[in-house]
Amino acid sequence: MKNAKTILLILTAGLLLFGIAHAKDYEVRKKAGGYDVNVKIDKNPPVVGKNNMAIEIKDSAGKNVTDAKLKVEYSMPAMPGMPAMNYKTDAELKDEGYKAIMDLPMSGSWNVEIKIARDGKTSKVKFSVDAQ
Repeated sequence: MKNAKTILLILTAGLLLFGIAHAKDYEVRKKAGGYDVNVKIDKNPPVVGKNNMAIEIKDSAGKNVTDAKLKVEYSMPAMPGMPAMNYKTDAELKDEGYKAIMDLPMSGSWNVEIKIARDGKTSKVKFSVDAQ
């Protein structure tokens, strides 16, 4: 009976680890002006430290936008005994999309805003993540 429990425990732990190792990216799909924006973060949920972001932008014709300037801003509002935290990073064009690193200094709820500047106009995508 002890062997059966041990085997069951090992199988359960293995499945749990397999699920964590193969978890889907954190993904957000939003509209910004006339663009469809798809944001993927390589950790789900995002974690304290470096999180790689992949940002894909498509125009109204469904073509990848590769001539925009993107800025990623992430912030945590002020709380009792702690000032607000605000960070910015640029997203760089890589192949058909943009890449950025969001370096979260602490766990909790973060507001993320991606600013897309193209043709003299700026569009914004806003969402929240809960970092662990």
